[in-house]
Amino acid sequence: MKSSALKHIRTVFAVLVLLLFTFLFVDFRGSLGDKAFGPILYLQFVPSFLKFVIAGVAASTGFIIILILTLLTGRTYCSFLCPLGILQDVISRVGGLVKRRFRKYGYKKPYTILRYFILVVTAGILAIGGVYVLTILDPYSTFGRLMTYFVQPVVLFINNILAGILGKFDIYSVYRVDIKPYELAAYIIPAAFLFLTGLLAFRYGRLYCNTVCPVGTLLGLLSKVSLFRIRFEEDKCSRCGRCAMSCKSSCIDFLNKSVDLSRCVNCFNCIDACKEKGMSYGLVRLKRKQTNPEKTDSSRRGFIAGSLVLLAGGSQLLKAQDTTPSPTRESTVREDRLYPVSPPGSSGIEMFTSRCTACTLCVNACPTNVLQPSVNQYGFAGIMQPRMDFHSGFCNYDCTRCTDVCPTGAIMPLMLEAKKLTQIGKAVFIKENCIVHTEKTACGACSEHCPTKACHMVPYEGRLVIPEVKDEICIGCGACEYACPTRPFRAIFVDGNPIHEAASKPETEELKEVPSEFPF
Repeated sequence: MKSSALKHIRTVFAVLVLLLFTFLFVDFRGSLGDKAFGPILYLQFVPSFLKFVIAGVAASTGFIIILILTLLTGRTYCSFLCPLGILQDVISRVGGLVKRRFRKYGYKKPYTILRYFILVVTAGILAIGGVYVLTILDPYSTFGRLMTYFVQPVVLFINNILAGILGKFDIYSVYRVDIKPYELAAYIIPAAFLFLTGLLAFRYGRLYCNTVCPVGTLLGLLSKVSLFRIRFEEDKCSRCGRCAMSCKSSCIDFLNKSVDLSRCVNCFNCIDACKEKGMSYGLVRLKRKQTNPEKTDSSRRGFIAGSLVLLAGGSQLLKAQDTTPSPTRESTVREDRLYPVSPPGSSGIEMFTSRCTACTLCVNACPTNVLQPSVNQYGFAGIMQPRMDFHSGFCNYDCTRCTDVCPTGAIMPLMLEAKKLTQIGKAVFIKENCIVHTEKTACGACSEHCPTKACHMVPYEGRLVIPEVKDEICIGCGACEYACPTRPFRAIFVDGNPIHEAASKPETEELKEVPSEFPF
């Protein structure tokens, strides 16, 4: 199915399940009776499993149904039937409303060792007869404890207030109920899990489900071979990144058009977010081998070429610099840089420096080495915080690595489309340093490597051309500065924007079809 109606169906069903389970734990009157919730409780994985294995109740096979459902449809249990998972979605939605500028999601590598370590330890303790670890980590039991210890007292408090008000009017259909607190030590584990699941859901979506929860890890293993799954429609995908930004499991690597099925919880947000219908949910397809290399899609070739540049860290640009003319004299005019350049996605210098902890994760992730630790560029308080050093590298036009790895929000997740229109600085041309002016030598390295053609060549003297900069389409990537051959001062440099601005979209010329002179 390709319709975003999948998300709406899931949302409605999940809301009903959450309301049912909430009512189950806060219903102090027993309004619906003990057997009303039997069918939905039957499908809770851990209670059904323990009842079947330990208590020996053969009729409790709901966990087998969940296993079969997972093999068929993936981790739909986590989105449709798990009350703790659905509660995390609600908390995550609130977190998304708080941070509206950019979605906080984006592809992140899984904590593979940690998640499988927890699963193995839980299974090992269970194998020797211990169920305490499993019950502590069971999502259904965790949800029940949260409702019992924290939500039900609130409901009872409201009930008692309402009973007092109605009693003044001789209405006694609502009666007062005593609120009996538990021992203080009993609140430690529920409070710890409320903090853990709430914080992770608020900031990172389904990270708890894909790292701590043993049920999620087990079902994730099975979902790798599920018959129905989320997939890319490669001929329609434009790699805009909307799917990754909306994925609460951070499991969509849109650059490589792959989905980590072990973490995907089938929320269908990616299908709803994709404007080009490049994501779908359906029966697994077998990959076909490419038989004719001449018929390979040109967009795939372009992506492979771009990936090679990304991995090479600018080797192509280095190679191209060898073909540019070498100056015979040193440049004399200093680069008068008013502001340093903060990474794309940081919104501006002040916001970036107030959030960055100088962990250097983005510095290590940057494929072109343009991100370098600062010394005094941001002031004393900003020592070791990364800055864009265009003498060391340039910001790859098709790269958002730093926006994907930042753990503090100093560099927010940024879709590739948005990154290409984010102006982190403006190129400034110094004619007195340019070898076209000083040595009357032809050079066009800056224009040649500008991805938006903000830096372009205009007539100068005779056959010589000289650079000119269009500020409105310059994004401050620094490719021009890095490619410039003049030393020690460049003839063109990027001056940072204190607050990042929006660049205009560069114009693209359409190719005109030239009529052939031949009749065949």
